[in-house]
Amino acid sequence: MDIKQSVEYIKTKINYEPEVGIILGSGLGDFADNINNSIEIDYADIPGFPQSTVVGHSGKLIFGDLEGKKVVAMKGRIHFYEGQGIDKTVYPTKVLCELGIKTLVVTNAAGGVNEEFTPGDIMIINDHINFASTNPLIGPNEDDKGPRFLDMTEAYSKDLRKIAKNVAKEVGLDVKEGVYMWFTGPCYETPSEVKLARILGADSVGMSTVPEVIIARHRGVKVLGFSCITNMASGILDQPLDHKEVIAVSDRIKDDFAKYVKETIKVM
Repeated sequence: MDIKQSVEYIKTKINYEPEVGIILGSGLGDFADNINNSIEIDYADIPGFPQSTVVGHSGKLIFGDLEGKKVVAMKGRIHFYEGQGIDKTVYPTKVLCELGIKTLVVTNAAGGVNEEFTPGDIMIINDHINFASTNPLIGPNEDDKGPRFLDMTEAYSKDLRKIAKNVAKEVGLDVKEGVYMWFTGPCYETPSEVKLARILGADSVGMSTVPEVIIARHRGVKVLGFSCITNMASGILDQPLDHKEVIAVSDRIKDDFAKYVKETIKVM
């Protein structure tokens, strides 16, 4: 199925180009309720569009208005570990870029590696480490989209990070900043893998985001990323990890998160 067919179908439902794309991570889908004049499109209705199989990811594109901007939110993402392949993992991001977004706000639920973090913290992503041994740009390059050898010096926009830090001060949030490391999942990292991540300079670990960011940057779209620290990574605390905890902590901080992201998008 051609991405063009997905885009053409979506354009029969909307009559504008969204300026900002938002990818909502595990447990953060309720943020889409803040979008006004919303138009919802189920992934299942879009030709060729992959469907999420993960709890906490409902599988809808939400178009509408948010803080004076036309936006599209992905309520549910596709993870590499779902087994659909890297091309399907980034297919939705390619569609958002084809729809005309200029900025991608990407969020995730992540495990805290930095021992100064606590569950419930929000971390601005300032860089990432691809530890998944794959890359969505492997294969023939789409020369009409971006360069064969992509510069990733500024994967996450310095200007947007500065805005996000200023907004955090204005709304009274103690927001962290750090490096996100992508593991394939679906199993959580072992204590030794978390120790390795810390040695390599990671502050949080998770199972998403990096391939989407690579595709957005390849297409010249600016990226702002947030990790919601939903648990401390394996081995830091003497307790097992559970996806229910991820969802519960995401639910606990969703109001602060929504207010923060809304205010950031407002001034971008």
